[in-house]
Amino acid sequence: MTESQDAASVYDSKPWTKEYGVDAEFKLLPYKNLPELIRQVSQEYADNPAFSICLDNGLHAGLSFREVDELSDQFMAYLRAELGLQDGERVAIQMPNCLSYPITAFGILKANGVVVNVNPLYTASEMNKQLVDSGAKTLVIIDMFADKLNDALQGTEVRNIVTVSVANFFPTVKRTLIKTVLKLKKQIPKCEKPATDLADALAIGKKHLNAGKGKVSDNGNHDSLAALQYTGGTTGVAKGAELTHGNLLANIAQIDYINDDRTRPGKETVLTALPLYHIFAFTFNMLFFYRWGAHNVLSPSPRPVTNLKPCFEKFDITKFSGVNILFKGLLGEDWFRNNPPANLDITISGGTALHSAVAEEWKKVVGSEIFEGYGLSETSPVLACNPPKGEARTGTIGVPVPGTDVRIVDENDNPVPQGESGELIARGPQVMRGYANKPDENASALRGGWFRTGDVAVMDERGYFRIVDRKKDMIDVSGFNVFPNEVEDALSKHQDVVEVAVIGVPNDSGSETVRAYVTSSNPNLTAEEVIEFARQHLTAYKVPKEVVFKDELPKTPVGKILRKELRKEAEQNKAG
Repeated sequence: MTESQDAASVYDSKPWTKEYGVDAEFKLLPYKNLPELIRQVSQEYADNPAFSICLDNGLHAGLSFREVDELSDQFMAYLRAELGLQDGERVAIQMPNCLSYPITAFGILKANGVVVNVNPLYTASEMNKQLVDSGAKTLVIIDMFADKLNDALQGTEVRNIVTVSVANFFPTVKRTLIKTVLKLKKQIPKCEKPATDLADALAIGKKHLNAGKGKVSDNGNHDSLAALQYTGGTTGVAKGAELTHGNLLANIAQIDYINDDRTRPGKETVLTALPLYHIFAFTFNMLFFYRWGAHNVLSPSPRPVTNLKPCFEKFDITKFSGVNILFKGLLGEDWFRNNPPANLDITISGGTALHSAVAEEWKKVVGSEIFEGYGLSETSPVLACNPPKGEARTGTIGVPVPGTDVRIVDENDNPVPQGESGELIARGPQVMRGYANKPDENASALRGGWFRTGDVAVMDERGYFRIVDRKKDMIDVSGFNVFPNEVEDALSKHQDVVEVAVIGVPNDSGSETVRAYVTSSNPNLTAEEVIEFARQHLTAYKVPKEVVFKDELPKTPVGKILRKELRKEAEQNKAG
């Protein structure tokens, strides 16, 4: 047996299955598609609260499972009977977290359409690229950004526009108050394109249903496309990951299995601060918790983190998901530290590396652990997580979810021995069927039936994985590999460092210099002090040679720091 065959056998034996803490056999869910899940769950928990929206001023409103089912049926009928939506047709959704999101998303799925999630903060140019690539013919957009439509729709196939408001589904008085305040703040621009208000669309859909029109007898099967989830993937070029009903149902089942009995049917309240248009919140917060009859509290924006204060004050939050910067921000607030959520028993971290100092402080303050996980848009998204009934190992992404094959390979796709680093590749029922309109990308990313994540990882003897870094972010210091995550984790332990990002900057020797970008709570902190602190925690070649202080670091909407923007800035500064 060769070394690579021996290494492969280690991964194929799946040592991680011993860590689940669950004895039952893993099974996929019995539903043939997502609409079937939605309908059955809506009937089971009909009168329970399903979704609430909580604004930063404390105003809140909610919908029951029955109302969500009925309203999404109305939107389904509007799409099918009024707009003539065909099976597999793309419908773009562009809005922050609000009650209109699950109504429209579920309605699209029920109508046999495909959900295309669009970041509401996109510029008109960014919107245009995604709308052109997806081929969407209908766009559901928040009214606050309707002024982008003239430029965004140039050359697209979009023919139908539905506008929504964060005030939708509030009682009349509160709805009027919210809309008045938004107009006074000039946050509702004039829409210069013909558009239908969501309330009117639902009323039209209801009439069609009453007339026996707009119902869909077949909502697709496991192989039917459910969502186009756009991502930079492994190359940085935006592309739509094709996620089927089977992909998403499989990932719900995988999370379900590893979670076991840590979710109480009909009794959980989950706070959704991450945007539902992001795959993590889409699958985990919305679909997974809907299946369990949970009450989902939606925050339109967690920035600043004080926006979440009324959510924690008005609702008994038992489950929470977020990213490192969000947890750190909450820990810096006296109102949170002095009165942490009493019944919050599971917090899930994803999207970006969880810093050990944040994880430790969270446990001290909240009394329960953060369970770090890992996934990508291409994997629906969860590939691995720390098992709630097993050990939460800080600094790791946990173990692969059931039904998933994972290997770590070298540049020639040969499995590397346990304990050595290489690219993490995976296959399983949650892995996308491919990128839309990207045959060359598919040939590269899905080579040999395995999905290439582009992440460098290490597996220990128990099957726990640790993400070392992105392949493209690795820094070459005179032949030594430096992983930004490790340096960032070390610097984040400094009491005055709020945020940190590390990149490699090419130097005259043909090597790279480690540069740290830092935001600090102490205006008197110096670069020399940061470097000296790093020397106490890192080998000499990993210590930053340069420290740049900034007021803010560039981030994605979910709080992931954009190193590529910092690299671009460094290149421009050097050229200038």
